[in-house]
Amino acid sequence: MKLLADKTRLTILALLKEKEMCVCDIVDVLQTTQPNISQHLKKLKNGGLVVETRRSQWIYYSLNVDDKPYLQGILEELPSMKDELSKINPNCCK
Repeated sequence: MKLLADKTRLTILALLKEKEMCVCDIVDVLQTTQPNISQHLKKLKNGGLVVETRRSQWIYYSLNVDDKPYLQGILEELPSMKDELSKINPNCCK
């Protein structure tokens, strides 16, 4: 639960609730640096809340909360990020 005390990490979870994403997409939406996002993702991964999948040179992140029913209520309360996702550069990780 301590991982959820940070606004950036909550926003990342809200984004990943919508779809699997690479770091460059998250950086694009949050308008921050790649090292900053990578550190937050590392903490979320170490906490077991996200998993990573490598596809060629890119790493994609997705939620890993199916075995954590106590988080479902929190995730349901996170705002939709669909508008923000529509602004992503579609060629970012291609």
